[in-house]
Amino acid sequence: MIEINTLADIESLTETEEIEVKSAQGKDHQGQLPKDFWPTYSAMANSKGGWVILGVEEKSNKFNLIGIKDVTKIKKELVTALNNKEKVNYNLLTDKDILEKSIDNKTILIIRIHPATRDKKPIYINNSIVNAYIRMNDSDIKCDEAKIRQMILEQDPQGTDSRILDNFTIDDIEIESLQKYRNIFSARHPEHPFLKENLLSFLSKIGGWRKDRYTKKEGLTIAGLLMFGKWDAITEIIPKYSVDYIERPENKIDTRWIDRVFYDGSWSGNVFDFYQLVYPKLVSDLKVPFNIKDGVRQSDSGIHQALREALVNTLVHADYLTGRVSILVVKRPDMFGFRNPGLMLISKEDAIKGGNSECRNQKMQQMFLYIGLGERAGSGVPRIYSGWEQANWKVPNLREKYDIEQTLLELSTTSLIPHNIVDYLVKKFGYDNFSKLDDFEKMILATTAQENWINHQRACELTSKHSREVTLALPNLERKGFLISQGEKKNKIYKLFGEEELLMPEDILYANDGEIIEHDQIYRDGSLTSRNNNSGYKNKNSGYKDSDSGYKDTSSANKDSVGRIIDERVDKPFIFELTQLDNGFLQSLEKIASPTIKKRITFDEMKTVLIALCKGHYISLSALAILVNRTPDRLRQGYVKQLTKDGVLRMAFPHVPNIPKQGYTTVEEH
Repeated sequence: MIEINTLADIESLTETEEIEVKSAQGKDHQGQLPKDFWPTYSAMANSKGGWVILGVEEKSNKFNLIGIKDVTKIKKELVTALNNKEKVNYNLLTDKDILEKSIDNKTILIIRIHPATRDKKPIYINNSIVNAYIRMNDSDIKCDEAKIRQMILEQDPQGTDSRILDNFTIDDIEIESLQKYRNIFSARHPEHPFLKENLLSFLSKIGGWRKDRYTKKEGLTIAGLLMFGKWDAITEIIPKYSVDYIERPENKIDTRWIDRVFYDGSWSGNVFDFYQLVYPKLVSDLKVPFNIKDGVRQSDSGIHQALREALVNTLVHADYLTGRVSILVVKRPDMFGFRNPGLMLISKEDAIKGGNSECRNQKMQQMFLYIGLGERAGSGVPRIYSGWEQANWKVPNLREKYDIEQTLLELSTTSLIPHNIVDYLVKKFGYDNFSKLDDFEKMILATTAQENWINHQRACELTSKHSREVTLALPNLERKGFLISQGEKKNKIYKLFGEEELLMPEDILYANDGEIIEHDQIYRDGSLTSRNNNSGYKNKNSGYKDSDSGYKDTSSANKDSVGRIIDERVDKPFIFELTQLDNGFLQSLEKIASPTIKKRITFDEMKTVLIALCKGHYISLSALAILVNRTPDRLRQGYVKQLTKDGVLRMAFPHVPNIPKQGYTTVEEH
């Protein structure tokens, strides 16, 4: 249960995927369960759970305590509806999940909604399965048909890979793959009774072939096909199936690869062979010390174990049947990255804590376990974190993306807190003050010093703590005088105390003509690549960077001969509004954008146009959208976000990516 005991706790709340506040006043202002509670109940139950707090209202981007006069009435309405199948198909709450709290003589109601187990999903309302919701950021989103089908498919307690495939036979198996697996099995269990069976019976024993005792149907399972199947057979049943390994020589994505494993016809393309090919490449040049046990050097370090577990986890937890992205494994000098289609079946916090195992492909998991790979008792993710902790590397970054459902794990090989950063922070804040902080607080300050800013989402990536603990940690460090905040609510970012504020679009506009603009919500897109820290403004404020750009608070913006804003704090001219441009220059931009007038245009064609429009200056998303005849959201989601992620474009204000006046320019080599 979240801790809310004071007004300060209320004021520090932020509506997130896991926290929702509602005034719950009713027409008579005595208290009433709001109608929009039920979509939130469904959404949280079908996602990662959360808390709904009744008796708190949001006003002017702040949360205010208003209280509920008749709490008993609301509790009765809630319990009655929860046990009415016409209202909701499952009651997931107990008495302990409904808590009254009194703060300053006002009563609020805190309702804990647990995530539903997969055998109960989807949780829906109003007696119709189409009224199922999921939680995305701080919104309740109605499930589409594909999402509902996915949840129904995953209800099977035996896992999604136990299904028997119609009309698939042993001929669809790559015999060499299965024989290779059997040899490894034999080396590990030389006297095992499974080895007395012929190859088909052996496949049946390990879960690759099954007979249904009720229907008498038998045949190849999805697990058997994925693990040992031929490429054509796999892609016939799973058209979007794809596995990919990329090794890059540099710490960026827009560089050549030096090694790659993908299906090219020279190998089977199945999951087992992918593991066999990729794991040796992951550990081939690990620069980690060997362990010594009983005086003997051990070649299998905690890092080896972590990488092995990460690779197996990626393969056995993937949503092969309904996923829309490929299996992807990346190796770079600064990190290892793993991506699988599908979201996690348990919360990130439970996965990191361990002891709770929910696997999407249980038969495949068992096949790996038979040959000593993977963990069943929910200890796999803790082993990954433990291995990285032993190496004193940065905390693994385990996260999910919801737009195209996928799970991402980034394992950085960067030292936890570099010594020069510690020295800088000790010098800035004093040894006694800095040493009293806990490890997480020190990590927040170190990241802020290195990256010049931090926000709630970035702080969550540094730890396995619950996001609620992160929400409290940041303002706590501000109260202690270590951080200073800038912006409001979801636009809030933090810098080290005593350093200048980060440049925002309105700073330039205000200096130019007094125009003030509102911010969009912050959303920093994650990827399997390192963060793009390039920004358009010149670094004038970080003590650690020790830069001296001559920044002056009184600097004013001017315009060049074609109407672009010139500001000494920005490294290129800036176009915010097309109406401010010289007519001839505007016409030249419109000519560049003319190919987009076509109803249909390929991604590469749009990429060419955007690069040309952004070259030599920053141009706002709204101005770009007008030029290419697209809505800003469509342009951002369909093109600009990907080009920024790929290192083709860069943002002027990377600390607030989704503000309406964000500016984009080309990266220098473009």
